[in-house]
Amino acid sequence: MSTIGDGSRAVRAGLPEPVQFEPTLPGPVFAAHFHLSGEPVGPYTYGRDANPTWTHLERAIGELEAPGEPVETVVLSSGMAAISAVLLSRARTGDVVVLPDDGYQALPLVREQLEAYGVEVRTAPTAGDAQLRVLEGASLLWIETPSNPGLDVCDVRRLVGAAHAAGALVAVDNTLATPLGQRPLELGADFSVASDTKGMTGHGDILLGHVTCRDPRLAAGVRRWRKVVGAIPGPMEAWLAHRSLATLELRIDRQCANALALAEALAERREVTGLRYPGLPTDPSYPKAVRQMRRFGSVVSFVLPDRGRAERFLAGLRLVDDATSFGGVRSTAERRARWGGDAVPEGFIRLSAGAENAADLVADVERALDEALGAD
Repeated sequence: MSTIGDGSRAVRAGLPEPVQFEPTLPGPVFAAHFHLSGEPVGPYTYGRDANPTWTHLERAIGELEAPGEPVETVVLSSGMAAISAVLLSRARTGDVVVLPDDGYQALPLVREQLEAYGVEVRTAPTAGDAQLRVLEGASLLWIETPSNPGLDVCDVRRLVGAAHAAGALVAVDNTLATPLGQRPLELGADFSVASDTKGMTGHGDILLGHVTCRDPRLAAGVRRWRKVVGAIPGPMEAWLAHRSLATLELRIDRQCANALALAEALAERREVTGLRYPGLPTDPSYPKAVRQMRRFGSVVSFVLPDRGRAERFLAGLRLVDDATSFGGVRSTAERRARWGGDAVPEGFIRLSAGAENAADLVADVERALDEALGAD
């Protein structure tokens, strides 16, 4: 079904063949062990190794990551489990790994662990394809595009070409875009990685992550890591995630439209600085984003004059929750500097557009800005 639309694919992804009088999407399988006489061969032997509910979800995600192509997906207990599974299962003492220095806040924790194992870690910004400058001798390049929270975009094809020429594998954190916005494997990456806690499941009630590969050997390494560290998703979470995929296109299209509407409105506010949204034609990332992305995501970032006014803005919102995640049907925003791990100003706001009516959402943000910026 490689020629059908994203919405049709999302609705049907990963469903088993129809069985008379059985549900179209079987319920979650809660099992630690399975009947297993004789030799331990077969798809399901023990609950830490495999589960039928994971299987349906992994097939579904694979169909979205690379329609019509043979790929393998491994689902894990969180986005960080997925990130760690790739980085920590691949790197060996003496290897060189290249990370972005403006990526997800927990990446420095992974860097510390890699360095503790004797791995050399180099970093460079996402913007300007700066990671190219530190690729020599690397075994793995980690890309995050758009970057979180700064929303810079790098040229994935260019970086992949250079990395492969240098003998390095490439992993792309695709959390902000989702497979409906960007398909890293089509751009040449070896690993497509995401926190499915965010846009993929979209309701803010599941912790989940995944890794998708074309090469079965790479997927096997991730799967082995999942087994060794026990970073497995619960069957209920996996089933809820699969159910949520059916509305992926509906959610993403509405969220992207809302994010663009917010970005356009914010661009008219002189008090707002540092506005970033890859889908805005005036954004520095737009020329690269438009060449490799089909949708530009739900996240907008901008800077208010100081911490106090940023906090007043957040407190004044009525349709936007002050929360640290993104990609959900309910809009969220936060003053990102409160965590202390990102190199952003005190007034930096990361706002994730939900599925509310665009006019209502824009009006709420405009009103909260007026109140916050007009206060003493």
